[in-house]
Amino acid sequence: MWAPDIYEGSPTPVIAFLSIAPKISISANMSRVSIVASCGGTLQQIFFFCSTASMILGALAAMAQTKVKRPLAHSSIGHVGYIRTGFSCGTIEGIQSLLIGIFIYASMTIDAFAIVPALRQTRVKYIADLGALAKTNPISAMTFSITMFSYTGIPPLAGFCSKFYLFFTALGCGAYFLAPVGVVTSVIGRWAAGRLP
Repeated sequence: MWAPDIYEGSPTPVIAFLSIAPKISISANMSRVSIVASCGGTLQQIFFFCSTASMILGALAAMAQTKVKRPLAHSSIGHVGYIRTGFSCGTIEGIQSLLIGIFIYASMTIDAFAIVPALRQTRVKYIADLGALAKTNPISAMTFSITMFSYTGIPPLAGFCSKFYLFFTALGCGAYFLAPVGVVTSVIGRWAAGRLP
């Protein structure tokens, strides 16, 4: 619950680091654990629960936000759930989908946080202020829109490929509850983060 406040109050380079580095570190360590020792039934159930809870919390909490950085924080929470879907399988395919998801998430986050300082210079703080951005800075508006559409998983973009591969892997390992929850929270997240572009 602290993430939106930290995202709002901290300098943008610090937020970008805090958004990417812990996820990569945790994913690398958990991948090593998953490769060395296969996930037991209890550990797999914990991953299922944590993944589902993170996806639901990230999607629903982002709906009520009015500032630009706060939906990015909730999207970060939701993306932890999407990425954790790869751990839930406990297979090599799950780890592969996790690595693809981490790489795409890191790329999208770097892009988003490279644009946020430019938004702050144009006095854009609230989502409602983004309407005039296309007139004042059309290149930043287009880049930010494409990045946010990728975050939400619009089909031709990298975010969709990442989520598709993660959910397809979840279905392949028998996580028939986790994949539909991911799709539903992704649709909710499309509405919440889709307000940004």
